[in-house]
Amino acid sequence: MRSLRIRILAGLLVLAAAGVGAWQFLPSKGDGRTITVGTTDGVTSLDPAGAYDAGSWALFSNVFQSLLTFAPGGTAPVPDAAKSCAFAHGDLTTYRCELRDGLTFPSGRAMDAEDVKYSFDRILRIKAPVGPASLLGTLGSVDAAGMTVTFHLTSPDATFPFKVATGAGSIVDHTAYPAGKLRADADADAGADGTGPYTLTSYEKDHEAVLAPNQHYRGAVSGAGRPVDLRYYTTPEALDTAWKDKQVDVATDQLPPGVLAGLNPSDPGQRVYEADGSETRNLYFNTRAGKPLHDPKVRQAMAWLIDREQLAATVYDGTVDPLYSLIPAGLTGHTASFFDDYPKPDPKKARQLLTRAGVSLPVHFTYGYAKGRGAGEQEAAEIKKELEASGLFEVTLQGYEWTAFQKQWASGRLDAYAVGWVADFPDPDTFGAALDGTGSAMNTGYSSKTVDRLIKDSRRFAERTEADQDFRSVQQTVAEDVPVLPLWQAKEYVVTTEDVGGGQYLSDGTGVFRLWSLTGL
Repeated sequence: MRSLRIRILAGLLVLAAAGVGAWQFLPSKGDGRTITVGTTDGVTSLDPAGAYDAGSWALFSNVFQSLLTFAPGGTAPVPDAAKSCAFAHGDLTTYRCELRDGLTFPSGRAMDAEDVKYSFDRILRIKAPVGPASLLGTLGSVDAAGMTVTFHLTSPDATFPFKVATGAGSIVDHTAYPAGKLRADADADAGADGTGPYTLTSYEKDHEAVLAPNQHYRGAVSGAGRPVDLRYYTTPEALDTAWKDKQVDVATDQLPPGVLAGLNPSDPGQRVYEADGSETRNLYFNTRAGKPLHDPKVRQAMAWLIDREQLAATVYDGTVDPLYSLIPAGLTGHTASFFDDYPKPDPKKARQLLTRAGVSLPVHFTYGYAKGRGAGEQEAAEIKKELEASGLFEVTLQGYEWTAFQKQWASGRLDAYAVGWVADFPDPDTFGAALDGTGSAMNTGYSSKTVDRLIKDSRRFAERTEADQDFRSVQQTVAEDVPVLPLWQAKEYVVTTEDVGGGQYLSDGTGVFRLWSLTGL
């Protein structure tokens, strides 16, 4: 559910995750100096049970281990804390992993299968409003014996290994994290007690995370990374200022649209990495009874009024592409279902729908957005302008700090809200259940037996391309019901100074933020 960046991945999405190995990114780590990385992706919580967002998971992928991870550019999970994982019996309902030997937490305590079981059980038990429990909807129970952990699923789920490889699979020390509640980040002894490639040596919320290479790390990555100072900026403009003032060596997620539009790889003193991406941004609607956008006809009317082309050109300076599909271009199941149903703005059709709905005009509703998150405020103003120009809607804009914004939509208080979405893993399933399935992470209140059935059916296919028709049908149903309205699909940008290499590996659509890939030249 997180707002990050993702590169389009070509080829078949393969499921297998077995065998032991490691990859070496670059042959030299230079002089060992600290690399400073700037981002606007803030951290919701240092506790893996309490966060399901880009900034938190970016940090988790460096300080925690999951059983599986993704190699750079890979589409199949590979072992990390595990030495092997596989489905048992071929029915896609029992998944078993064998842990590596010699994994130790910062306390010196050895990791075992009980820690893995505890970590997954804990997420489902706490079920934090902005946590990742919804991602583990098919997980029924977990067994642990020695160094073997077995997951029992409630229905066949070929995507489960992908989910294990995400931040939701972060393994915590069961002696350091309470079973029934989140660990308070403010506690003097609290931090992030993981076994990942880095240790978190200090952390100041919304300001800085200082990371040192974990000399005891054993897993998929071969070779220690450079020390990293990860700095958080409240706005893209603040990040841009830090970059221009040479306060950071790397800038990612995200610079202002006007700055991104003007980036030139030939400019001296910097390296610019740009890739086609499938980060998406959607407008979500509170569909619950009694809410102003409860009637599907009202939401369909909005779909006839919002001009994506105008939004992309004016607010984002052409650095994003208009999106007419829940699943972005480049992934299995992509189809322009919203273009088919609502090809261009048409106020007349919108008025006809509202008349049929029998609602009073203009329709009043509150639109929430996160302050300082990209161009969210400008985007909200443009959407308000487009809706109100018809005379059919009256929109009240309300901005919130990021964590407060998450709580607002998680509690169902907002009528509409725009949120960026990044694939948790390289499979179209991450754009399905999490966005529009019953009990979705976006908490729209939408529930469709048709959508739920199609999502469940799609998980029966180990060969993921065979699920193409199920995903196309999901998107057609969503285009008809409009619990969510796709807005745009983004490109991916990373900018580094000339003496820093490895920026092209930092993020590649697998959900892993590889700070260890950064090197000095």
